[in-house]
Amino acid sequence: MSVGDAALAARQRSLLDVRDVVLRFGGIVALDGVSFAIEDGQILGLIGPNGAGKTTLFNCISRLYTPHRGEILFEGSSILARPPHRIAAIGIARTFQNLALFGPQSVLDNVRIGGHARSRGDFVSDTLRLPAVRRREAALSESAWALIGMLDLRDVALRPAAGLPLGTRKRVELARALASDPKLLLLDEPAGGLNHEEVGELGRLIRRIRHERRISVLLVEHHMNLVMSVSDRVVALDFGRKIAEGTPAEVQRDAAVIAAYLGTGSTRGAIPVR
Repeated sequence: MSVGDAALAARQRSLLDVRDVVLRFGGIVALDGVSFAIEDGQILGLIGPNGAGKTTLFNCISRLYTPHRGEILFEGSSILARPPHRIAAIGIARTFQNLALFGPQSVLDNVRIGGHARSRGDFVSDTLRLPAVRRREAALSESAWALIGMLDLRDVALRPAAGLPLGTRKRVELARALASDPKLLLLDEPAGGLNHEEVGELGRLIRRIRHERRISVLLVEHHMNLVMSVSDRVVALDFGRKIAEGTPAEVQRDAAVIAAYLGTGSTRGAIPVR
């Protein structure tokens, strides 16, 4: 098999394949021909300065935006015809930069809601509480409690999500995303607002989730130490374009990435990691 054939075969086996995606808002080009792929079990970090297009790309993958050009494949099939509420059903879950929890509801109920994203029911069965419905609800509760234990949320499981510390609420949102049993987890700025110790715990948790639940992760994050410590590969964007892709060490030392973060006149040998 030639090198070109091997590369094509690898792309065909990719869990997520983003191909030449372009998105415009009026005269502003938010994404300009972005392409990359994520393999099964891989953690891929997506970095770039503010306004680089990272969250916009997330919103395309989760179907909140539709690209003007390009394709997004999940397990080899296009997702662009799917509405946002059908994305969880195929195995894609996400967290949000601005937390989107149901504040008055308990932590347990928030996590259970995530499980409903992949469950099936109908009005009559749910109203009559038929045996199949009761079994489904019991399974959802069992799964929710397992995630609550995994993310160290048992002490707050029955408390309303509103009013909990930021770090705790971020773990609740992560548990809710995992409750849909995804194959791909999109994490949008999960370290935002966390202290140094909490960021370290988050990194260990992301690796544990990948290992124990066999989930691929696409991580958008400004915290370079977190990205470089957990990612298998890193993609860097700037002004909507991909400017680098490679291992964390390769991207950290890439001249275009250094210029994007530190300016073209910088003599530093790598982007800052701390």
